[in-house]
Amino acid sequence: MIKNICCIGAGYVGGPTMTVMAYKCPEIKITVVDMNAKRIADWNSDDFSKIPVFEPGLADLVKEVRGKNLFFSTEVDKAIDEADMIFMSVNTPTKEYGKGAGMAADLKYIELCARQIARVSKNNKIVVEKSTLPVRTAEAIRSILDNTGNHVKFQILSNPEFLAEGTAINDLLNADRVLIGGLQTEEGKAAIEELTAIYAHWIPRERIIQTNVWSSELSKLTANAFLAQRISSINSLSALCEKTEADVTEVAKAIGADSRIGNKFLTASVGFGGSCFQKDLLNLVYICHSLGLEEVAEYWNQVIKMNNYQKHRFADNIITTLYNTVSAKKIAFLGWAFKKNTNDTRETPAMYVADYLLEDLANIEVYDPKVTENQMYSDINHLNSRDNEVNHKQLKMVSDPYQACKDAHAVVILTEWDEFKELDWKKIHDNMMKPAFVFDGRNILKRQDMEALGFNYHGIGR
Repeated sequence: MIKNICCIGAGYVGGPTMTVMAYKCPEIKITVVDMNAKRIADWNSDDFSKIPVFEPGLADLVKEVRGKNLFFSTEVDKAIDEADMIFMSVNTPTKEYGKGAGMAADLKYIELCARQIARVSKNNKIVVEKSTLPVRTAEAIRSILDNTGNHVKFQILSNPEFLAEGTAINDLLNADRVLIGGLQTEEGKAAIEELTAIYAHWIPRERIIQTNVWSSELSKLTANAFLAQRISSINSLSALCEKTEADVTEVAKAIGADSRIGNKFLTASVGFGGSCFQKDLLNLVYICHSLGLEEVAEYWNQVIKMNNYQKHRFADNIITTLYNTVSAKKIAFLGWAFKKNTNDTRETPAMYVADYLLEDLANIEVYDPKVTENQMYSDINHLNSRDNEVNHKQLKMVSDPYQACKDAHAVVILTEWDEFKELDWKKIHDNMMKPAFVFDGRNILKRQDMEALGFNYHGIGR
């Protein structure tokens, strides 16, 4: 029976997942470790609004269990040594160097993590892949653990996360499925049962799917690929709608009413972002290329191309509509996070739209309720499109949406924060340069309402 769990990685997956697990399994001690001392200090802060991951409901749960059976620490070796089960929840970004650069997953942190587990462990342990990994990664982890450790026996499980940022706590508490993959040996099946018993504290057993480890790893990549494909599909139709005067929201409603298709992930927008979709698609494309499946690789690569096209098309429409130049014009951005109810900005469409407009010498003021100015600058500087000083001069973040919109030539909505619907749009119109343009990259406003106020309104696909 598992009594002590260690989770390596205190980020967007490790922190919320272990918090819910601690809440539902009070008899298990759970320690979340990370080498980033500031991140751990923020998780341990008495001001629960400062915890590093913003998710609705997360702070309340952390307050409930932290210090009881949930702990955050930088003492990685100690937590590994004491654990019966170890979750690997470290970053697996797209590789930026060498073989596979720009497509393959960078597994250096996973390898370092495995080597540390092997070095420290003195008794048998179950190691759980929680990070999104390429198929057959467990084989590499097993090789490291079996050949570089202290003759300890390890069982490797794949337990991919299926969280949507902004609804992560609800997704964890009410998961539609939990996937656990392991070797189909006696020892492997016993390890699967150990993890199954933990989730069974709150997830009905019929929702816990047990597979071999390779199926589990591939299922995560392909689940994200299918979701991204739906977004790119509806976004491709949004371009067609704009040329034919059809309304993409009406088209999506009609399509979604077909029970064979369903209505989820059919909302047209400026494009998808986040840490998973593009990274996992690129990884899937790379794997297919590596196995000689060129047609399969190109099929999934087209989903990425369509997403990039949508962001470029949206930004280009802003410039074209504003008389073919935004040079020295003030553009207000409402939202920088890639979606509402999260402070995550990884692959956010906002930074690509900003980059395109900055290239045309726009002056951009951004308001986002959860994203910091430092994070915004980190995002735009990472693109390495121009001198960082130019970015800081032309791109600013403000703490009030009305300030961002004052004297702006255009307002651009890039995150679907609920508060943006409740703004006093008449006040915003009165204080903008005329004609007052709104580019609604999330289709959260009604065209007729905005036009009644005097706005020149541009949505996606309508």
